[in-house]
Amino acid sequence: MVREQVVIKNPTGLHLRPAGIFCKTAMQFECKITIERKNQSQEIHANAKSVLGVLGSCIKSGDKITIACDGEDEEEALRTMVQIVEDGLGE
Repeated sequence: MVREQVVIKNPTGLHLRPAGIFCKTAMQFECKITIERKNQSQEIHANAKSVLGVLGSCIKSGDKITIACDGEDEEEALRTMVQIVEDGLGE
């Protein structure tokens, strides 16, 4: 398993369009990809391949998330997922 923390840079956070880009990219990989976010009272985990899971995480601009990849192509998946977040998820 590999993981890396990134900051959401796009001004609107992970609303429907960037969440769709995020999930579509995650679905290209065989490995399990999850996102983790801590808020004041709890830690939230979501399947990065589920748009509803990502939207339900309520990730806003400036939030720090951890992307965790576990499986056959985990290294490539992590690099790609971190890169699309750093590029602003199409915004």
